[in-house]
Order: sequence, then C-alpha cells, then structure tokens
Amino acid sequence: MTDNEIELLERPPAAADARPKGQQFKRHKRDVHGWIVLDKPVGMTSTHAVSIIKRLFSAKRAGHAGTLDPLASGCLPIALGEATKTVPVVMEGRKLYQFTVRWGEERDTDDAEGRVIATSDVRPSSSSLRALLPSYTGTIQQVPPSYSAIKVEGERAYDLARDGKVVELEARPVEIARLELVAAPDPDHAVLEAECGKGTYVRSLARDMGRALRSFGHVHALRRVAVGPFDTETMISLAELNAMCHRAAAGEVSLADALLPVETALDDIPALALTADEAHRLRCGQAVGLFTHQHRDWLAELIAEGREHGIFLALWQGKAVAMVRIDSAEAHPVRVFNYEH
Repeated sequence: MTDNEIELLERPPAAADARPKGQQFKRHKRDVHGWIVLDKPVGMTSTHAVSIIKRLFSAKRAGHAGTLDPLASGCLPIALGEATKTVPVVMEGRKLYQFTVRWGEERDTDDAEGRVIATSDVRPSSSSLRALLPSYTGTIQQVPPSYSAIKVEGERAYDLARDGKVVELEARPVEIARLELVAAPDPDHAVLEAECGKGTYVRSLARDMGRALRSFGHVHALRRVAVGPFDTETMISLAELNAMCHRAAAGEVSLADALLPVETALDDIPALALTADEAHRLRCGQAVGLFTHQHRDWLAELIAEGREHGIFLALWQGKAVAMVRIDSAEAHPVRVFNYEH
C-alpha cells in the first residue's frame, strides 16, 4: 500500500472540508465491538496500524494481539471495543510464521535492518539444516534479541541497544510445535515455517541456527500467517479497507461488514449456553450454578476430557456474555462483556 493510500485512510471525512478555515474537526468516537484481522504491510509499526483502524472505525478502544516488527508483514489481529477483553486469550494461541533466513551474515538486530557483526563463507546444505531442526522444536531455551521490547531495569532492551549499551538477556523457555524447511531457493537463503507459542522470537531462531551451522544468519523476510483462530482466510489488507471506505461513502456497504464478531476470538474455547436469567446474573458479576441437566452433562463432558479448568465462554442466544471459570459446579465471571443495547 502506498503512503497516499494510507493517508486516505487517516483523513477525516469530506464533510470536514466544508468547515470554516481554522476550525478543528473532531471525530465522534463510537462503541464499536469486534475484530479486524489486518494483513499488515511491511514498513508499518503495529501501533500505527492500530491507530489507523481505530480512526477508521471512530472506535473508542482498540488494541492488537501481538506485536509485528515493522519489517514483518501479515496477521495482526486488532480488537475494537469489548473484543479487547479477549486479547489475552488470543495472545496465548499458537502463531504460524513463514520466514526467510539469509546465511553468511549475523546482524545486531537479527534481521535485515541491523548492522553486520559477523560473517561466514559457509553455506548449509538442505540436509544439514533439516537435521538441525529437531533441536529447535518442543520446549527450548531461547535468548531474545537484544533489539526487543523486553524491559531491562525498567527500560526497553531496544532503547538500551540503540544507545550503544550491552544488553544481556536471559534465556527463557518457549514452545515450538513445528519447524520445517519449505524451500532453499539458492545457497544464501532458506525459507522455513514455524508454529510456535507466546514469546517465541523468529529472529532468535535464525541467529541460533546460523551459529549452530557455522554459517551465521539473520531474518531476511518474515510473514505471520496465523494467530490463534485468525489466519489468511480472515485477513484484510489496508487496500481492501480503503476500497470499502469509498464504497461506504457511496452508501453501497457498511464498514461494519469488515468486522468479525467478538466471539470469533474464542472459537476454540468450550461454550456454556445460558438462559436469560443466568446471563443477567453473570452481567451483574454473580456466579451461576450449573445444576440443570444440560449444564451437568456439559460439565461431565469437560471433566471426562480433563478440561474442567481454565476459561470458558458463556453465551446467551449466541452472543458472548462473559468469560468464566468453573469452581464447585458454579460459573464465576472473569470478564463480562458490556455491549450497547
């Protein structure tokens, strides 16, 4: 997407142009609830992407479910309104990345933006790389990049690194469920796919594999393909949103058509159906007893599967009422959704 197209998304409505010169336009903020799964372009920060979406929908509240570096593209789930309450659940979900490693150079940022700090003439074969991958699957200890948002004594690691200070971060356990070689287009590059959990740094993977292979390496390109329940099927680009803006201005569509329901983020969580009275109790912060035949069967099934602990979604007429925990055959509200009625 071009800078001009991004500017169009950020521009106030045409009606503002008719206001007297010098009179500031202030857009009215609305209660908007749902998800936009943005296909973030390369070169844009996640914070800037959220600000564009928030302004586009005139939303009071917005936030994203997991930062993407400016040089990365792909799946950036952005929550609006009550959907922000489900962000922690989405962030706990698996992430799927496709990335290209450039061999022969290690950089201080562990990606193409950084300064070269080590070089090698060694280029790994596909067979040697495949043989290495099992070492980086399962639960592993990983040292985050020096240029990361992790706080060190109250300051961001990347701020310290940019000031020329030595940043020493401790290794931490991360979960990598799958790591595969997709292609080796030439001796200098390898394309891989990683399915991993929260807190995993793909840049660290490239750095560590490069060192193990005596080739050195850094991330040349990175694309996030999925986050939790969100994937390529649900993503929308800024160009598509820009087109929808024009059509919405012409009265052909509503921008709300681009929103996914709040419940989409909780598709993988067992759902508890409520009556109107039970939904009212949860909205008031009160526990609901699971004593009806339907509730007892639901709870018995969870216990049989060993899933009686954790977060569950309480629904009334298909609409999210609350996220709940189960204790002593009662559903206790953890997060209550407050929609406009």
